[in-house]
Amino acid sequence: MLRISSPRTPLPLKLFKASAIDTQNTLRVRTNSAIEPLPCAPEAIRAARRMMDSHGRTILDLRISITDRCNFRCVYCMEPDVQFQPPEALLSPEEIARLAKVAGSLGVRKIRITGGEPTLHPKLEEIIAGIRQTPDIEIAMITNGSLLTREKLARWKRAGLDRITISIDSVRSDRFSKVTRSTTTPDDVLSGIEMCIAEGLTPLKLNAVLVRDVNDDEAVQLTGLARRFGLEMRFIEYMPLDSAHAWDATKVVSARETREAIEAIFPLTPTNTDDPHSTARTYRFTDGSPGHIGFIAPVSEPFCGQCSRLRLTADGNVRPCLFSTKEWSVMHLLRGGASDNEIADFLIDVTWTKLAGHNISAPTFVQPQRPMSAVGG
Repeated sequence: MLRISSPRTPLPLKLFKASAIDTQNTLRVRTNSAIEPLPCAPEAIRAARRMMDSHGRTILDLRISITDRCNFRCVYCMEPDVQFQPPEALLSPEEIARLAKVAGSLGVRKIRITGGEPTLHPKLEEIIAGIRQTPDIEIAMITNGSLLTREKLARWKRAGLDRITISIDSVRSDRFSKVTRSTTTPDDVLSGIEMCIAEGLTPLKLNAVLVRDVNDDEAVQLTGLARRFGLEMRFIEYMPLDSAHAWDATKVVSARETREAIEAIFPLTPTNTDDPHSTARTYRFTDGSPGHIGFIAPVSEPFCGQCSRLRLTADGNVRPCLFSTKEWSVMHLLRGGASDNEIADFLIDVTWTKLAGHNISAPTFVQPQRPMSAVGG
């Protein structure tokens, strides 16, 4: 592992921590924190032209949020009164494509399009096509599945989308309405699942967040979707990323608890084929039924040591971690005439600041100001 001091002067970049918004040079930025320099990565790291952090991890996966807007108000994410940013404050399709190209040149091989709800973006097809100009990139998208049609899915696939992940937290209409605070029904999402499979946007994955006393009694029913459709159903622990900052650790349903509930009905066997950098630990059904079950346990079993992800927010900030309380804006470089090489150096430097891991379980944990919908999943 390289730990080389650098004599170079760090770039004076704005470091953003919280959610107050002002206007500066026609760009909307967070300004209630001090201006701090972005530390420069060592020369040897920059010379390698890879995004490597000081803990020996290399970035292979870029999560790009293309909008902070969403048509759901999920109880674990977004309050009904959340305010969205205006379009001019967000990255354009051309800027997203450029950042994807630079990231690809630095070794990124997977790009996930996130939101908010990305299918709300009026130029989603253009964004996908722009990212597709970067060679050897897998393009995936996560959606709540409420706005899918065969015609849209076909267009997105032609533009370059490889696969989709759909969120579904309940199969009960009353429960689904309560969790999402929307008029969408589970049947609408199930229809979207069928359409994704028909269009070949696979391997399709489903995500569910279980919250104690809200939907934690549905693990077995949701598992049935994996067996029904032959896909991977993933259970994600409830995380402190809600806009109300009302996260309660007692509401977390651990991956172990969920697995035990499922195995009481459907015995599981570890696949032992997970990528070391994967967020999920996957299991197959012991009885040979099609489909898999995945468990993502950032709270009870953090997987930070193998993290290979970097996040780009819709308003042009780069976050080294989903739980980062610090983020740096790349927008001023994109709109200020910077070269691709300068943007690459910026991404390398931000990656170098990536912490060893989060500390959700520690008394010193500080929840990020911005919720999941604002930073992308």
